[in-house]
Amino acid sequence: MPFRHSTRTLSTLLVAGVATLSVTAFGQAGRSPSSNGDMLVYFGTYTGEKSKGVYVSRLDLASGALSRPELAGETASPSFLAIHPSQNFLYAINEIGNFQGKASGSVSAFAIDRNTGRLTALNQQPSVGPGPAHLVVDKAGRNALVANYGGGSVAVVPIGPDGALKPPSAFIQHTGSSVDPQRQKGPHAHSINLDPANRFAYAADLGLDQVLVYRFDADKGSLVANDPPFAQVAAGAGPRHFAIHPNGRFAYVINELNLTVTAFRRDSDRGSLTDLQTISTLPPGQKVESAFSTADVQVHPSGRFLYGSNRGHDSIVVFTIDQNSGRLTYLENRPTQGSTPRGFGIDPSGSYLLAANQRSDSVVVFRIDKQTGRLTPTGHTIEVGAPVCVKFVERRNP
Repeated sequence: MPFRHSTRTLSTLLVAGVATLSVTAFGQAGRSPSSNGDMLVYFGTYTGEKSKGVYVSRLDLASGALSRPELAGETASPSFLAIHPSQNFLYAINEIGNFQGKASGSVSAFAIDRNTGRLTALNQQPSVGPGPAHLVVDKAGRNALVANYGGGSVAVVPIGPDGALKPPSAFIQHTGSSVDPQRQKGPHAHSINLDPANRFAYAADLGLDQVLVYRFDADKGSLVANDPPFAQVAAGAGPRHFAIHPNGRFAYVINELNLTVTAFRRDSDRGSLTDLQTISTLPPGQKVESAFSTADVQVHPSGRFLYGSNRGHDSIVVFTIDQNSGRLTYLENRPTQGSTPRGFGIDPSGSYLLAANQRSDSVVVFRIDKQTGRLTPTGHTIEVGAPVCVKFVERRNP
């Protein structure tokens, strides 16, 4: 991870300057899939001694058990993944600093075998800026939008009917800085998300303490600065990941540097964000320590709860969401039973949360109480090398 705090080295990620794709045979070991009681789960990772790319497992929806993960697609540091709306294609950023001899990361496209979980490599395109950190596929399935942390930029990479990526159609370089002399000397776009109507894109920039807002055109693959062009968070907060409530009226950004979440009211017509509240991601009375930082944030499918990950403190924070105001109320912090929960995933039914503990090479399964939002360990854990991202795909029977 060349552009952020990590034990991974630049040489590990560059892989001779090019992110190499290959297809791996999907082994027969592990639990046999049931006909209708499990889902495919894909894990994005940092490649190194224990990881060679994207891994896949099967989640038993009755018990929360995960099958032994297997390498589904080999590629360099596919730290963050996105699934096409059809669920037939998977896209991964390659978090590298050089692609095809230029200062850029890359985006990789794969076709998904929804029965076996195999990934077939389609192609790659540049992310335009170096060190991509996040991507999302638009609701129409026509474009992948990428946030480049290292370069402080965002880009659009169109998707063809066959799932393959086309050359980038849009690129915007962020400019500016903020107050933290170590982390905010320049822009660092850390995530990009789309609203339910596919009209507005939101890019959380850690280096600027802003969530930038863009008008998005899926047909043209274009981004244009909105009016107003951004929402501001507290100086030194470091906005990282962003989540929109299923009703589209509220949104939440988790701030990496000061360990808070900022809640916004969202104007669905104008795309603008109005600050509602900022609340700590740590238990009451817990002081922020230098080793602490936040990472991911997600709204429960029901829209009733918000979850965020704390690295260093190694916990998932749980909030309840007031359905009328969008404001948050602290509920609990649940230890992730591992080190550095960089990302996590909530299955589409809202029954399980899978915490990806990057530095302990583990994914731990928690059951979600759909009435209260609280997390309970299921006792199921698997080993995955440096897991970062968790994505779900519905299995298709043979």
